[in-house]
Amino acid sequence: MRNNTHPENFPEFKEFIRIIGRGQRAGGTLTQRQAYQAMKMLINDEITPEQKGAFLMLLRVREETAEELAGFIQAFREVNEPQLADLPIDIDLGCYAGKRRHLPWFLLAVMAFAQQGKTLFLHGTHEPDSNRLYLKDVLPQLGIDVATSVSQAKTLLGQHGFSYMDLADINPKLDAMIQLRSQFGLRSCANTLARMLNASQSANSLQGVFHRGVDKKHSRCASLVNEQAQSEKSILCFRGEGGEVEYNPERNVTLHLCRGSVEATIEVPATLSHWVTKPKTLDVMQLVHVWEGEQINDYASHSIIGTLSLFFMLVDKLPLEHANTQAALCWHARNKSWPFTLPATPDMPSFDTTGKHQAH
Repeated sequence: MRNNTHPENFPEFKEFIRIIGRGQRAGGTLTQRQAYQAMKMLINDEITPEQKGAFLMLLRVREETAEELAGFIQAFREVNEPQLADLPIDIDLGCYAGKRRHLPWFLLAVMAFAQQGKTLFLHGTHEPDSNRLYLKDVLPQLGIDVATSVSQAKTLLGQHGFSYMDLADINPKLDAMIQLRSQFGLRSCANTLARMLNASQSANSLQGVFHRGVDKKHSRCASLVNEQAQSEKSILCFRGEGGEVEYNPERNVTLHLCRGSVEATIEVPATLSHWVTKPKTLDVMQLVHVWEGEQINDYASHSIIGTLSLFFMLVDKLPLEHANTQAALCWHARNKSWPFTLPATPDMPSFDTTGKHQAH
């Protein structure tokens, strides 16, 4: 493949590497503007592969600031599939963590919320070497189509109220950066940026993270971007189950809410009084059985209702108590008929939760 680089830009990018790589005492951080410029050069292939690797891994070791992430996400949003912004989306969900302890119960929350007349856009990717259960792999087993174009996503939204697209079809440059893990052996800031992407440019974005403190950084980044763009978009970020956009009923969680440039936190208590033993295997057909009411799963019910409450808080701006009430009503009032045609012969074996999984 031809390396479309521009030698005259190398010294400029070298300065960005120098700023972030001078060590613990002398090293600095990029301004939001510098971060935007650096990521634009990376996106446009105006740097060498060596420069790209050095830049991303130096940031990986030091960790990105909210200002740097704000500049990076501004650059990547400029190269999203532009027609996605024309879709009428109530909430955008970045589903990038994958699951390894529990099934993606948040999918049932998505389906129930869509039955309330809301529209949801989901996006994600399959990260190399992580050994996790990704939504893209789960959906076909449930008879749910994965959209590969904006027109197909629009059709699915009209039929079911939600649709999923792979990041490779939304923002190939960002997906390619995530796939570099197969060469680096480490994640880069691309995983964080994908969660922040809000690919559909919805007024509301729900973001799940794994590590402590990253949720606060997401909120700060959203405030910086909104302030510069004079936008009133809202994001809700929290430490979800396994890092996904799914409420974990086993522990207390702090929600980081940013509306426009105003940040706030909301404390949500655990709704289960005990820890649930992790199942040894995950069978995606359990999602169907729980939806249809054929199987009672206490953990799943709490997780689904808790996730729904986040949807109501973000989209309808309900306080926690009212959101919990609406979420329970929404779940219990769902049409329990499975709305998709299941494959005659599912070809996905049960997912082994006891194997080795890469940490976030």
